[in-house]
Amino acid sequence: MAEQLLWTPLQLGPVTVRNRIVFSAHLTNYAQDGKPTEQHAAYYQERAAGGVGLIITEEHSTHPTDWPYEKLIHGFHRDVIPGYRRITDAVHRHRTPIFAQINHNGGQASSLYSRLPVWAPSPVADPLFREVPKAVDRHEIAEIVAGYARVAENCAEGGFDGIELQCSHSSIVRGFLSPATNRRTDDYGGPLANRARILLEIVAAVRAAIGTELALGVRICGDELIEGGTTIDDAVEVARMVEGSGHVDYINTSIGVATASLFMIEASMHIPPGYAMFIPSALRQAVDLPVVGVGRFKDPLQAERALAEGQCDLVGVVRGQIADAEFVAKARAGFTDDTRLCLSCNQECVGRMGLNRWLGCIENPRTGRESEGVGEARPVAVGRRVLVIGAGPAGLQAAIAAARNGHHVTVLEREPHAGGQVRLAATVPNRAELGDLVRNQVHECGRLGVTIEYGVDATASEVERRRPDSVIVATGAVAARPWWAPPEADWIVDVRDVLTGAAQPTGDVVVLDELGFHHATSVAEVLADRGCRVEVITPGMVVGQDLGITLDLETWWIRAGAKGIVQSTELVPMGVEDVVDGGHVVNLQHHPTGSMHTRTPDWLVLAVPADPADGLYHELRSSAELRDRGVDVVRIGDAVAPRRAHAAVIDGERVGAAVPSAAPAAATAS
Repeated sequence: MAEQLLWTPLQLGPVTVRNRIVFSAHLTNYAQDGKPTEQHAAYYQERAAGGVGLIITEEHSTHPTDWPYEKLIHGFHRDVIPGYRRITDAVHRHRTPIFAQINHNGGQASSLYSRLPVWAPSPVADPLFREVPKAVDRHEIAEIVAGYARVAENCAEGGFDGIELQCSHSSIVRGFLSPATNRRTDDYGGPLANRARILLEIVAAVRAAIGTELALGVRICGDELIEGGTTIDDAVEVARMVEGSGHVDYINTSIGVATASLFMIEASMHIPPGYAMFIPSALRQAVDLPVVGVGRFKDPLQAERALAEGQCDLVGVVRGQIADAEFVAKARAGFTDDTRLCLSCNQECVGRMGLNRWLGCIENPRTGRESEGVGEARPVAVGRRVLVIGAGPAGLQAAIAAARNGHHVTVLEREPHAGGQVRLAATVPNRAELGDLVRNQVHECGRLGVTIEYGVDATASEVERRRPDSVIVATGAVAARPWWAPPEADWIVDVRDVLTGAAQPTGDVVVLDELGFHHATSVAEVLADRGCRVEVITPGMVVGQDLGITLDLETWWIRAGAKGIVQSTELVPMGVEDVVDGGHVVNLQHHPTGSMHTRTPDWLVLAVPADPADGLYHELRSSAELRDRGVDVVRIGDAVAPRRAHAAVIDGERVGAAVPSAAPAAATAS
């Protein structure tokens, strides 16, 4: 890899960053009672130890009227300072600078937590929160400006090396800058120079509060992607104004609005990497300040290319370092094959946040649990012979965790490849990156000396023959048949049958979505691409309703519309019939009204809850030989209860890490 620019130091005002990779600001939900926690400190410290050039923390609220979500850091209270010190001290141990992002979310918020009116430039309700805000008066504007300065002072006392003003995708400043949300007629509204007035006042106040020893950056939105909103031309002019103030050391960038176009801010794998780089590129041509570029960077080659092409001066890599805290160190050493690549699945980072849970990672069970010691090697005195049955995400993670502690691990896999259902899911359009989960796990198994045997259909007798000390059963799940679907109806198939090629639906196809995730929508696209006329039916209110939290729903709607896929909701299957002419009838009940409907497809494809494949587990639990030898038999993942990949990985990590040391006598006998 060309290393001409990525590892070159850069000056941001008084702060020197040792490389050009930034761990940009993102929410974590780690705060408790409005204060930062040990969870924050351990999380940021891990990325600092991993070699990142600069860390920018999640936002710190500047005013009591700003409380858009429960676990927000209330930076305007001085009781946050001890927590700030824990964070900055932990990060500084690794010679890494850390900046605090400060913000007021304005009208992109709710009064649910504060019990105070939401403040904004104009009484324009946000499309997500749907709450009409109070238009701030001049006195309140002055209060907002003073709040930014107060929080900046607290951050300086807390040991931060710089301040970043969030004026981009969710901010009262963005609200003032945007003609879509600023309807004022005073000198804070109308022309862009007026709309930017509060930003420049905040910049001046914060610089006065922190002096010249701390760096100051501004994060602005390059394109809101909404009707009548901020455009790239507006962003360029704002950047010039910010530079002209003489107070700012760098500019960070963003795209979209964190409510109306959130799916473009934290883009999933359906959006190509580097999609937002036109923004820093345009700003960099207009100003001399260093500019940070963001936009789904997941490997160092992409980052180096953006720098080499002059699109930005620094690159924000967030999810890449959520997945692998050593992302930078591995890239610097040239160990790119060892990097745990982000999947851009948004399931445990963005998705957990959307459910008011703390941030995690689908493939890294340590993320967010660094302070608990999850994922650390805890060498045993004597390693056991551990046999894992099944090389899906659960089995592979169990093998990794056990081998990491010094056990001798063998994985038996029936198929010629690892990955289980994840490997199958990665075969559908725009979902190939999901396969990186398998790649990452298999690579880590190889690094730890795990043996994987393919094409082995494990039986109870085979397990007994191998004389393991511990057995971990990760045999996954099998397709289930609903009560209303006769087993002899060969025109009714499972989504897996379509993806494996066991079934080849043609003509009119109904896809039943009872899972609310990618299963039905992905297969619907596959079939539409093959020329089928496809309708997706769900008992829910929205097809693929859980795609909303991973920010995939909007792009699914766009693709479904383009491909002619029909979506029908609130319909419950009640039975099927074969008719005389060879056709098929699906009877459906519209459950809000109780009315009956029918469909007459050529094929019906099921995306329904699966059954655990737990037969081998019960056989092994009944084995007298294993019981007499004191062999532990544990099941994990879908073999316990069919769930999603993150649950399988967590199961595997927990069980694999818990395998105890072998007794000395057992070691001698071996």
